[in-house]
Amino acid sequence: MIYNINFNLLMFASLMSFRLVQGQLSCFTPGGERGQCISVLNCPPLVTIINKKDRTQQDIDFLRKSKCGYVGNTPKVCCPGPQCKTPDGNHGTCVGVHSCPHLAAMVKQSISKEDVQYLQNSICDGPEQYSVCCGPLKEETQVGNCKNRMNALPPDPRTECCGLRSGNKIIRGTEAAIDEYPWLALIEYEKDGVIKALCNGALISGKYVLTPGHCVVGPILNVGTPKNIRLGEYDTVNDGRDCINIEGGGMDCTDPPVVIPVELIILHPQIELNSRKNDIALIRMRQNAPFTDFIQPICLPTLDVTASRSDEDRYLPLITAGWRTFNNGDHSTNNIQHIFVPFVNNTECAQAYSSLKQNITLWNKQLCSGGENNMKTCNAPIEGPLMYNDGRKYEIVGVENFAPRHCGVENIPKMYTKVYEYITWIHNAITP
Repeated sequence: MIYNINFNLLMFASLMSFRLVQGQLSCFTPGGERGQCISVLNCPPLVTIINKKDRTQQDIDFLRKSKCGYVGNTPKVCCPGPQCKTPDGNHGTCVGVHSCPHLAAMVKQSISKEDVQYLQNSICDGPEQYSVCCGPLKEETQVGNCKNRMNALPPDPRTECCGLRSGNKIIRGTEAAIDEYPWLALIEYEKDGVIKALCNGALISGKYVLTPGHCVVGPILNVGTPKNIRLGEYDTVNDGRDCINIEGGGMDCTDPPVVIPVELIILHPQIELNSRKNDIALIRMRQNAPFTDFIQPICLPTLDVTASRSDEDRYLPLITAGWRTFNNGDHSTNNIQHIFVPFVNNTECAQAYSSLKQNITLWNKQLCSGGENNMKTCNAPIEGPLMYNDGRKYEIVGVENFAPRHCGVENIPKMYTKVYEYITWIHNAITP
């Protein structure tokens, strides 16, 4: 389906059409990196070489090979842009969009909704107002072969190697199917030789788990240090395979859970625990996770599904799942539970908290959902990610951020860190 490009994108395309004529040309540096042909005076890396008091012959050769023309009497050079990661996880260079031919071509033509999203996710902090992460030319996506694609990079949703679980129809506060959310991960903490599962995460690739930042820093470290990631779990009480009765008789059983040691914790550098801003982190596992019926990654978001939602769209079908209490009972469940939670815009969310005399300041990288009466969606021992199902695949929309002190009160929603706003950070933080 061809996407109707919005006004902002049309303006973007118009600007780019002009800049393609008037702007700089794409080029390659002596080292083979993509750059743009600009005045040497506007290229800080080469100005630094020119200003060196002890320039070597190698420096002089590099300057000479970088020349690509003149602006009046001033030499133009092929100036490299900063390194970045493309939306599909490849290495790229942050350059003006007109210096990246295949992305510039996309701007000028009618393109699909997916390509529009690819362009938006390619935006980077570069040398021009419209800078994009320019990497290899996008290739036609091959579907399947998921076991061999289970590596550090988050899967492209088009490969059908993430978020594709059906399970049973979700009903409020009921147990999930035994293989319905194979990306749910438990973080095990260790203190004085004792292991406890205290927080959750979501598997987003073969080596990385996405989790709230407060799960790896702050008061929780008084209880223990993140030690392992447990994948493929369903019943937290049972140590081996988990089995449930299925309709028509018989049993459906999982494989034994897989426990992988934590190799590295990557906390967002601008996290603020008091305000819960940038409350997000990545955990890199020491070994690659397998791809099985019970262990699979969830897709990273390709769209901001909460954008431009009106009051009529309050019941955007968001889902949360995990090991927690959903009803008004005080007991906790051992098996995975799941529940629909309605989306609540930030204005309504802040007003709801003010009614409890809790002064909450929200910003654009947070979102709210839930708060319906008789749904206990907070203050549980372990919380789960916020998800969206587009009818075929699941995407992770949010990670737990803040819950009201009064649990299950009507119109008092829960806050999440909006994952879509951190796509660039996630891709840049991940290493093969």
